[in-house]
Amino acid sequence: MDASGGLPGGRIVGLPATELAARVRSGELTAVEVVRAHLAHLDAVEPRISAFRVVRREAALAEAYAVDTALTRFAMPLAGVPVAVKDNVAVAGEVCTDGAPARAGQPETRDHEVVTRLRRAGAVVVGITRMPELGLYGATDAPGTVCRNPWDTARSPAGSSGGSAAAVASGAVPLAHGNDGMGSLRLPAAACGLVTLKPGAGVVPGGIGADDWSGMTVNGALATTVADLAVAHAVLAGEEPAPLEAPGRPLRIAVSTRSPVPGTRADGPARAAVDAVVAALVAAGHTVVRRDPPITPGAAGGALARWAAAAADDAAHLGIPFADLQPRSRTHARLGRAVRAAGLVRPRTAARFRERMVGFFADVDLLLTPVVTGPPLPARPWHERSFLANVTAQGRWAPWTAAWNLAGLPALVLPAGTRPTGQPLAVQLVGPPGAERRLLWTAGELERRLPWRRYAPVFDPTAPPVPAPA
Repeated sequence: MDASGGLPGGRIVGLPATELAARVRSGELTAVEVVRAHLAHLDAVEPRISAFRVVRREAALAEAYAVDTALTRFAMPLAGVPVAVKDNVAVAGEVCTDGAPARAGQPETRDHEVVTRLRRAGAVVVGITRMPELGLYGATDAPGTVCRNPWDTARSPAGSSGGSAAAVASGAVPLAHGNDGMGSLRLPAAACGLVTLKPGAGVVPGGIGADDWSGMTVNGALATTVADLAVAHAVLAGEEPAPLEAPGRPLRIAVSTRSPVPGTRADGPARAAVDAVVAALVAAGHTVVRRDPPITPGAAGGALARWAAAAADDAAHLGIPFADLQPRSRTHARLGRAVRAAGLVRPRTAARFRERMVGFFADVDLLLTPVVTGPPLPARPWHERSFLANVTAQGRWAPWTAAWNLAGLPALVLPAGTRPTGQPLAVQLVGPPGAERRLLWTAGELERRLPWRRYAPVFDPTAPPVPAPA
């Protein structure tokens, strides 16, 4: 192995997770080599992006050795693949803070179920990624730390799975865990040029905070290729990874660019990304129709009520006094306590909205929408700003994601070009219950027709090395 962490004729860092796992299973690479190469790359990029709260060097190398010596290595779909885990699920031996500086608990004694499934598949946890306090916000920062977008370090990688997205987009890991309560996987994927899937309710084990934000939050993964995402999703869902089956007929896909939030709209590049994807779908033989989903103010209110309540619920669940929260989160938690007291978190609101959305998909297979209105938010200490400043900025930037958490329907985000200023563009595909594999298949078809750059240019581990000066 050469000094750059590569093999003769190629590199380790930058290979897709599926290829890394295949090479480890065959013995062409060892898991220790793979993890060591990624740790070296992580060391090179981390000072500029601040994606990790914890890097598990010795533990990760020990786990990699265990993969190399496991008799079951040949059956592991993620054999030796380095992964990062968001800081709101338990990793044995590590403190889980939920992004709250005031949470000084003891190291976890056992893994969360999604971590167990990743390890069982052969993945190696190299670190714990940063997130905003309690996962409540659309930018990732904390006292003394601002997580930065590898595509443009003046911008945020979004949130709340921002550290995980920055880790993948920089090449530090090929896959990362995250979760999504109002867009917390999809917004970082859109900001960082990645592909992700928010599974439907109940597909992947939850167990996030007090009650998964009243059932809205689900676990998932961030990746650079659809094939990697498909394997990671199968592992998290407890399924055997298998080729994605074609639907056997052209799909009927609705497209809507109308924002659910009054006064917001997608900018020109975001709308152009939707148009480019529409053209690719039509060229592939699918039918595209213009149709807006019936997202009502009541549904929006139902999602906001759960988001507000989550701050109070999770602070209490984690044993964090309101006085120890960041000022924005303290306001958020007080509002959430009032929402709970007023009985505004109503199961029937979500049930009725889900029923209405399932009806929307009665004669269309999928829905295509934008994800965000413009470039990612600036990378700054948002935790120092007021609750209102955070909510206003994030609401204007990201109106298209929260509805699908309330409905419990699967939604996928994939790259769709770049802005004139260089940041990634993205679109969202949404489907009815059980449409996860259909979404992945469609994303794979779009990946073939509209291939994307897998890593941020400055951090791209697949780029040719710069020659040394003569």
